[in-house]
Amino acid sequence: MEKQNDKYKTFSRRAVLIGGGQLLLMGGLTARLAQLQIAKADQYKVLSDRNRIDLRLIPPSRGIIYDRRGIILARNEQNFRLLMTAEQVRDIDSFIAELQRHILLSEAEVAQLKERIAAVPSFIPVEIKDRLDWETVSKIEVHLPDLPGVQIDVGEYRVYPFEEEVAHVLGYVSAVSKEDLRRSGEQLLRLPGMKTGKVGIERTYEKNLRGRAGTKKIEVNVAGREVRELERIKALRGDAVILTIDHPLQKLVQEQLSQHKSAASIVMDAQNGAIYALGSHPSYDNNLFSSGMSAQTWQSLLSDPTFPLTNKAVAGQYPPGSTFKMITALAGLEAGEINEHTKVSCPGHYDLGSDRFHCWKRGGHGAMDLVEALSQSCDVYFYDLATKIGIDRIYETALRFGLGEKLDFDLREERPGLIPNSRWKLGHIGRSWQKGETVVASIGQGYMQSTPLQLATMCARLVNGGKAVKPWLTHRVGPFYRPTVEPEPMDVSAKHLALIKRGMDRAVNHVQGTAHRSRLEGMGVDMGGKTGTAQVRRITQRQREEGIDQESMAWRSRHHALFLGYAPLDKPRYVCATVVEHGIGGSTTAAPLTREIMKKTLQQDPASKAPYVGDLERAKQAQEEQPI
Repeated sequence: MEKQNDKYKTFSRRAVLIGGGQLLLMGGLTARLAQLQIAKADQYKVLSDRNRIDLRLIPPSRGIIYDRRGIILARNEQNFRLLMTAEQVRDIDSFIAELQRHILLSEAEVAQLKERIAAVPSFIPVEIKDRLDWETVSKIEVHLPDLPGVQIDVGEYRVYPFEEEVAHVLGYVSAVSKEDLRRSGEQLLRLPGMKTGKVGIERTYEKNLRGRAGTKKIEVNVAGREVRELERIKALRGDAVILTIDHPLQKLVQEQLSQHKSAASIVMDAQNGAIYALGSHPSYDNNLFSSGMSAQTWQSLLSDPTFPLTNKAVAGQYPPGSTFKMITALAGLEAGEINEHTKVSCPGHYDLGSDRFHCWKRGGHGAMDLVEALSQSCDVYFYDLATKIGIDRIYETALRFGLGEKLDFDLREERPGLIPNSRWKLGHIGRSWQKGETVVASIGQGYMQSTPLQLATMCARLVNGGKAVKPWLTHRVGPFYRPTVEPEPMDVSAKHLALIKRGMDRAVNHVQGTAHRSRLEGMGVDMGGKTGTAQVRRITQRQREEGIDQESMAWRSRHHALFLGYAPLDKPRYVCATVVEHGIGGSTTAAPLTREIMKKTLQQDPASKAPYVGDLERAKQAQEEQPI
């Protein structure tokens, strides 16, 4: 009997536990059903049919680019675009045939459309055509029932109002490539008609300028057409960018360069490295890339022998010619091989073993000290000095003054140039360095290569008292600004730099100076400088004896013309480096061009004006400023 009572009690407890569990479970299910069917009935009624909900990205407006005055250099304009969603189209070929009844599409456009359809998932809209006029938009709207998957969208395209004047600085945006998608992986880049920065500032600050995509959740019908918008998160416009470029000065530089077939020039602040103008000629219309260009136009740009797509100011590499003599001179001064009184006799040539190296002045200059050698650009003085100090001392000095390496500039197209030494030749050519090569290198020839940007930096460091300025182009990106930092002082003698500056002063302002005809007149300010003429091919002894008429030679065989200038003399503020490709002579071509640029620079005095802030003040209030 007791055993039966124990079994009954055990059974009763189990029944209570199981019943209680079942009751809790049923209560939970009932509560959940009430929540789904009553509290959130409307929301889940829509979501119950997943095919009727579409989540779309909203492309952001690209950031505006300004010059230092607040002049807009790159902006956006609204346009109508025709889009299609491939998953809503049964047969692409039939669809295109129907579409061509209403809108003109060339064979090339059809081929490109098919490529775009194949490149993205079928649920992502693809751009068929942009910049539609109102008449075309109206025609498409009328025939939308016959074109499933098609929609008219309002988008934006990039506009560069000054076209060729600032093209090499700004660069351009163009269609997103497969490589762009692979490198980034962002879904935003898959949006129809999306463009990305390819070169210039547009490429350097692509992520800042691009902005952040918004999203919208829409309800669509069975045909894929939008019924209503359920939710929207706004896109965030890209950051505005303010450059150090002064557009009126930039325009003047481009106009001056256009007098020649191919040239480059840079105006730089000697004290802090800000770039006020960065010119490269010939240029191109960067609007062609944002709007699309024909294959014929693209091929003409690629095949042009003057390379209009190359930013020669930062990527053009040229022998520095006689502008390099200032580096050889400084290396000699620091080595203690020369001083201001050291004289060398120039008979018009320099003999080294069985080799004879000629001075540009056939009859020679006579006895030259350092200042006069720089002023009159005597080759023999530097030949003699270079054999005493050697290539490695010259190499070390050149590197300290900004030559032979990239300067970490804002434009990724920057090239490093080349300053050779004995180790470089052994590693790259497999032969030991020869003394005769040192002689040639002393006047910026041989293996020497430099960019106009590097030459401007070298000049700035020589005339600003030995401060290691670096060139820079971007004042501000959104709320982030570049702080003003005093450049580090270089370990170089002020006395030695003063001698170099005296030579540059006399080169322009003394009657025997190589650039005397390009001095500033009637301005109350003087300019110093150094001419340079760089050979692009070897001159034989016979040609030298017969005399060479550079004008009669093929353009590509003529010498490059260079000039480095700075002003004012007493308190250097601006430096200008100019290279005229195959311009024959630095004194006859590059120096007069630089004089006109320097005149305009001194008149406008961009360094005296605070950079534009404008609309960015709102960003400043929204977020505490931090350095770039």
